Amino acid sequence: MPSKIIKGDKVIVLNGKDKGKTGEVTQIFTKSNRALVTGINMSIRHIKQSEKNPGGRIPKESQIHLSNLSLIDPKSNNATKVGFKVVDGKKVRFAKKSGELING
Repeated sequence: MPSKIIKGDKVIVLNGKDKGKTGEVTQIFTKSNRALVTGINMSIRHIKQSEKNPGGRIPKESQIHLSNLSLIDPKSNNATKVGFKVVDGKKVRFAKKSGELING
């Protein structure tokens, strides 16, 4: 089953503390249906000081469930659903709102 959201896609958050924020998908975890998105779902990691590391509170991205994300339509910059169709013998993704093909 092909994924509707893949690495490199621009997405918008639909639910949660970061609702309405946008970012780019950096990593997909297919077994748990989660993704890492730049600047979304930030958490604080406390690092102990060492010779290599100054230590302190370091923000890092946490995983977010794919059901809380929606692809951004390339034409209108709004959230859209994703569909699949065959073009020239290849299965491609398209935005259901505008009908435009999605890169990837």
